[in-house]
This record gives sequence, C-alpha cells and structure tokens, in this order.
Amino acid sequence: MTAVSLAVGLGACGQSGESGGSGENLRIGLLLPGYGGTTRWEQFDKPLIEEKIKDLCADCTVEYADARLNAATQGQQTEAMIAKGVDVLILASVHAEAIRSSIRDAHAADIPVVAYDHLAEGPISAYVSFDPHAIGELQGKALLEALGDRARDSQIVMMNGDPINPDANAFKKGALSVLEGKVKIGKAYDTPGWEISTAHQNMKNAIATLGADRIDGVYAANDWLASGVISALKAARINPLPPVTGQDALVSAIQRIVTAEQYMTVYKSYADQAAAAVEMALALGRGESLDAIAEDRVSNATTKDIPAVVLPAVAVTRDNIEDTVVKDGMYTIDQICTAEIVAACDAAGLRS
Repeated sequence: MTAVSLAVGLGACGQSGESGGSGENLRIGLLLPGYGGTTRWEQFDKPLIEEKIKDLCADCTVEYADARLNAATQGQQTEAMIAKGVDVLILASVHAEAIRSSIRDAHAADIPVVAYDHLAEGPISAYVSFDPHAIGELQGKALLEALGDRARDSQIVMMNGDPINPDANAFKKGALSVLEGKVKIGKAYDTPGWEISTAHQNMKNAIATLGADRIDGVYAANDWLASGVISALKAARINPLPPVTGQDALVSAIQRIVTAEQYMTVYKSYADQAAAAVEMALALGRGESLDAIAEDRVSNATTKDIPAVVLPAVAVTRDNIEDTVVKDGMYTIDQICTAEIVAACDAAGLRS
C-alpha cells in the first residue's frame, strides 16, 4: 500500500461555504474510541477533523461521540447518529467486529461510513489510516538498530497493545517479522485498554522473572505503554535504561527521547489523516466519486476493494525530532523543551 497525495480539490461551493448547492449543510457524525485521559483523539484527531470540516464546508455540522473504549457504547452512539439522520459517518472503531452490525444499519440507511485509523468490519465506504504492519516493522527495526551488534545476544520484552484493538495484532506481527530470529523474546504481554498501570505491572513481572540485568530492550506498542514500562525500569533502578520503542509521538514521549529514557516513537501525520477523512466524507455525502482522492484499495472480511488512503509513518529518534514533529508543526521546541529538560535539549541541539 502506498501513500497518496492529499492535494485534491473539493467542490468550490463546499470550500467557500456558499449554500444552495447539492450536498451542502451536511451533518457529519464523528465517532472516536476515546481511550481515556489526554490522548491523541482529543488532542489531535477531533480538533483537526472539525477544523478541516469548517474549512472545506462552513455550512456542515458535526455530531460528536466518544466511546471511552467501550464497544457497546460505540454501537449505541452509532445507532443514535443513524436515527438522527446524519449524512455520513467518520468512525474510529473500538472493536472492528463488534461495530459491524451498526455499520450494516448505516449502509441500509444510505449513510456512508469512513473507517478512520482502524479498518472496521462491514460495508464501509472508505478507509484512511497508516499501515499498522509497517509501523510494527519500523519499531522492530529501530529496536534492532539501538541494540546494534549485540542484538543476537540480547533478550527483549514485548509490551503489545490492546488485543481488541483492530491494529494491535498488526503492530505485533510487523514487529515480530523483524525481531524473530534476531533477538530472544524473553517475555511478551498483551495490554487490555492500553493501560499504563498494566504495562507497569507487567514490566515489573518481567524484571522479576528475567532479572534486571537480562533485559536489553523493550518493544512497547505505543507511548502510553512505553511510559508504564519506563516507570517500572526506573523503579527497579536499572541504569542505563535499555532502549524502549513507542508510537504516536506524544509530547511526553518526545521529551523522554530527548532525555534518553525512550529510544524512539512513531510519528503519524494526524493532520494528513484528518484531511483525507474529511475529503472522503464530504465527497461521499455529496454523492461524488472517491477516485481522485483514494488511489489505494483495501478489503475487510465482508467488503472488497474499499477506497483507501494509506499514509506513511516515520520513526522519530533523538536525531530527527526537529526534522519531523517540529518541522511539521506538531510541537514547537518551546513545547518540548520545558525548564526541566532544557539542558538535555541543548545537548540534543534543540534550541528555539
């Protein structure tokens, strides 16, 4: 799957907000999984999607719902939006299979569904995300690079994501495709709910079982898990810390990378993802073709050749913070380099 350009024009009246044209005044349902706390969904995806909708269709409105990681709740929220008669749905599913019946209901009501970030099951009309297998590969390769020549004699711990998450298995498989046969995997855990406390406890268990001096690296599926892993490693007074991976480029993770507590994260352009989702949603709501927007095709268990935008992801280490998350405007150097880590930022060459 390849990345595609997002520089696709939409209908002129939609961009200007002029009324009276076909497909104006669309009601767009936005359903996000909401993993609790301050996550990427509230910090990036929701405001970026809403801002893009306002920019491209001033007369469109958004109906928003946050499932708080509850598949049943998300199903109810989806059904409620169908009952309200929204014109199109942008849906990041909590559970790909559990939401299938609601997607079928949306399809029966002629409401197109754009699957966002997770490839939900059922008759979805479009999909936008990053290749999860490729992300796992990025993480695995970065961990091997951090271990260097000692990789073949190294033992690692795998802190995988939530087993009900549609992409968690793909992250794991991508990482394993790189790591298996190159390092010894001493312990591997799944982490329901992506809970930091669970990752922390599992890492404590791994340290107790394997020994503090026998953990050479940790594959953590995202930055939340990485924070739990690192807190456990520090509590065990392991110094220096072994390389730990992550994902989502949270500012806290970027700061840990600056201070050498975390080795890497994966940066995904949420702005590009949000833009693609909105462009597809507006086109579908207006009954327009997606051919110019979505050049890729994907399939789920029930639907083949779904129009898709599959975006590239980038590994971020201490060496390329400025060329990735800073250059793209995700964070400023001042946001990263708080007073507590200004010396580490200076050492890393990060200066405002």
